[in-house]
Amino acid sequence: MQRLTIEQIISKIEAEETFHAVSSDYSFTLKIEDYVPYVCGAVHDGHQFRKDLWDNCLHTEYDRWYEEDPETKNMVISHPIVIAGCDSRFEYDLNRAPETAIYTDAWGKQLWKTPLPEAKKQKSLEKHNAFYKVVQTLIQKVESKFGIAIVYDMHSYNWKRWDREVPTWNLGTANVDNTRFGGDIETWRQSLSELHLPNGIKSTSKINDTFQGNGFFLKFISQNFKNTLVLATEIAKVYCDEYNYIMYPEVVAAVEEQLRSRIVTHANAFYKRHSK
Repeated sequence: MQRLTIEQIISKIEAEETFHAVSSDYSFTLKIEDYVPYVCGAVHDGHQFRKDLWDNCLHTEYDRWYEEDPETKNMVISHPIVIAGCDSRFEYDLNRAPETAIYTDAWGKQLWKTPLPEAKKQKSLEKHNAFYKVVQTLIQKVESKFGIAIVYDMHSYNWKRWDREVPTWNLGTANVDNTRFGGDIETWRQSLSELHLPNGIKSTSKINDTFQGNGFFLKFISQNFKNTLVLATEIAKVYCDEYNYIMYPEVVAAVEEQLRSRIVTHANAFYKRHSK
């Protein structure tokens, strides 16, 4: 892995170079082993939280972890193109527009003891902006090279807070072209329902059941690239004990192992169906 500036990362993408890098400010990673018509993203995978924010934050490390999407990068780690956030969404949320990316409160609880100074906000927003400069270049390269692209936008959610039965997997499709891509959405939902998970965990899947796919990562790509489908793919946190802060690595490994082939199969079928 290399440490590269945003300009260097963009230059390498434009030149169609393969590389594995962390941004020079350590805010995100990007791996490109091969230029293929699909991308995996994990914008909420990060847990880093700037030390100059610690004393002013009312949320504990556990509070932050609980709302993050740990291990979502590892679930897609084997794929050729993977972009993932390193910083906690509690510093700035890559899945929100810049104007709302810095929280004042989170899930009903005030986040800061005193309001953040503008200089600290700006430091975070610069990282948000840099990430999306790279996303713009990356998707532009993939879509222009193949004529069509698909993005697997990986997330997780806290299923125990719901007072009803919720699916293991939820696809949010409210902001994508369901008329054009409805068949691809359904085949992805079906594929996810067929996963075999350890410990007796069921793998059920639904569309727009718990979340509708309103994230900025999806909207940014969908609005800027008309031939790219973003599949907001949320797994319930069946791969950890969300209340006791315990990871279940065998469940993460099972998901990764099966997505290794299922994403490739789905992406290849998508490309075959839509490429000219």
